[in-house]
Amino acid sequence: MYDFFVIGHISLDENIYSGNVEKNVGGAVLYSSSVYSTLGNRVAILTKMSSSDYDAIQKLNASPKNIFLINSKKTTSIRNVYLDESRENRISTALSVADPFLIEEIPHDLKARVTHFASLIYGEYQPDLLEFFAGKGKIAVDVQGFLRNVGEKGNLIYKSWRDKEKYLPYIDFLKTDAAEAEFLTGHKDTREAAKALHKLGAREIVITHHSEVIAYDGFSFHHYPLKPKNLSGRTGRGDTCFSAYLSERLNKDIEYSLLFAAALTSIKLAKPEPFQGTRGEVENFIKENY
Repeated sequence: MYDFFVIGHISLDENIYSGNVEKNVGGAVLYSSSVYSTLGNRVAILTKMSSSDYDAIQKLNASPKNIFLINSKKTTSIRNVYLDESRENRISTALSVADPFLIEEIPHDLKARVTHFASLIYGEYQPDLLEFFAGKGKIAVDVQGFLRNVGEKGNLIYKSWRDKEKYLPYIDFLKTDAAEAEFLTGHKDTREAAKALHKLGAREIVITHHSEVIAYDGFSFHHYPLKPKNLSGRTGRGDTCFSAYLSERLNKDIEYSLLFAAALTSIKLAKPEPFQGTRGEVENFIKENY
């Protein structure tokens, strides 16, 4: 029995900012699993890539026995060109995309308290994979991988999630950013968007923004500001925040879980790599800044 089972593609990222090019191993599965492992959770990871890139799994903060690696014709690779200092605006291009995850590839005897769909691009999962996990534990979804599609020239564009009314009721924890929430619901106001997503069936909604993170459970809103020293670690912000929240929600209430997530994310935003700090570091940050 694991605390978290994370399913997603590793990405070979090419990040461009102010003319500087950085090549890193990235992807939601990397940033999320690093938080889970660092905070002491039992984590299993299912990822997929070309055998020529298997060295990339060394970046995963997990025991090799808990990493389930499946061969793919290609490894997902994404180029991000950041357009301003906030690093909120970017142009993303898929250079290559790994094969989708199929139901028959799921370890049949693996059990987890939460299955986390840490996706990057639409098509990453067999369509009924969410339905397959219903009743096997709680389901957490980053909606990015259900909205972001590959365009004709490889550019990543947002398209409507046609099956959202079918699948949102399966989701216990849904994460979006402010732009994705508006695209999904038509509401620019994040609180109105959260209400709409809850009405569609998602039970707990977490929405990240460059200045704050909010959570809504159908009864009340909770929010905390982000307080980073700098934004050199902008890549992976949403993944880090969501997984920090989920890690605490195993045993804590929404209010504390969100506070903890905001503090941990603020620390991570000042460092380009996945979070590898300590719980004590986060608790000290809360005392000093909140």
